[in-house]
Amino acid sequence: MPGVLIAGELAGGRPAGVTAQLITAAGRAFPGHAVSVAFCGDSLVDVGPFLKTLPLSRVWLLQHPALADGGSGGYEAPAEAFAALAEHATPDVMLFARTDFGANVGPRLGFRLGASIAQDCTSVTAGVQGGTPTVTRPVYGGSALAEFEMGGTGLKVIIIRPGAYSPAALEGGSPEVVSFDVTAVVRESRVKLISTVKEAQAGVRLEDAKIVISGGRGLGGPEPFKQLAELAGLLGGAVGASRAACDAGWIDHSHQVGLTGKTVSPRLYVAVGISGASQHMAGCSGSGTIVVVNRDREANIFKEARFGVVGDWQKVLPAFAATVRDLGKAAG
Repeated sequence: MPGVLIAGELAGGRPAGVTAQLITAAGRAFPGHAVSVAFCGDSLVDVGPFLKTLPLSRVWLLQHPALADGGSGGYEAPAEAFAALAEHATPDVMLFARTDFGANVGPRLGFRLGASIAQDCTSVTAGVQGGTPTVTRPVYGGSALAEFEMGGTGLKVIIIRPGAYSPAALEGGSPEVVSFDVTAVVRESRVKLISTVKEAQAGVRLEDAKIVISGGRGLGGPEPFKQLAELAGLLGGAVGASRAACDAGWIDHSHQVGLTGKTVSPRLYVAVGISGASQHMAGCSGSGTIVVVNRDREANIFKEARFGVVGDWQKVLPAFAATVRDLGKAAG
């Protein structure tokens, strides 16, 4: 079925957030085109109820023991399975998220099929009537963004950075659910996953947060990030940071937002003491509302903000936090 095929991922037995983001990307870039999704695993029986309402035309299920946990640490099996499906379904475009899974399976699949590949994309658009895709991605080590037109014929594989798009609602549809037999093409993986070590993290993940409070060089040191964390906790959000703050050692690089960090698209993004360099804005431009606190009224970030406060964060932030507390008490 020509159109767009999404390489879906699962988390906790249901479609992952990055899959919902790819659905948004497909809908915006290729309106009117048939969009389907494929999931792989050793058994997808328990996932069935979550797939029957996806806002898509079709859901493909690829099941094989070697596909457990995305290939049990190796990516040859899922690459073989998705390549077989692509040859059968003949999509025009395949979308992957730039997760560990997508960044490994996408290029392998593209090589097998001789497809055009664009990696680490922050946006994708199509020409008139869904023509040649144009992607935006970082270049020169993340110091700039460039647009590339994916010309020529044949399959286009596009790998999109997580957080570049807000997640779509995973309901409202009635797709056809089809099991695609990959027994003949999938071999037992030569790589086995021995163990997984995950970084301990409290609270909301930065990539999934609906509210992000970020700090930059203007905070002057590491101590103010405790105040940002307190405010983020009151709002049920997460703490972000500019590259300058992370490079200075004020906060861990896992909080970095920008081209060389994470891309986020929360409903609310509050930037405190951040000047608004293009590299940082590329990581948060998908936010619903951007609010800025900066004492430099000429800071570039004010051009990107919906609301801005020109003032000292040490006076603005405590008053803001106190107001949030009062509103919380009144609501409770």
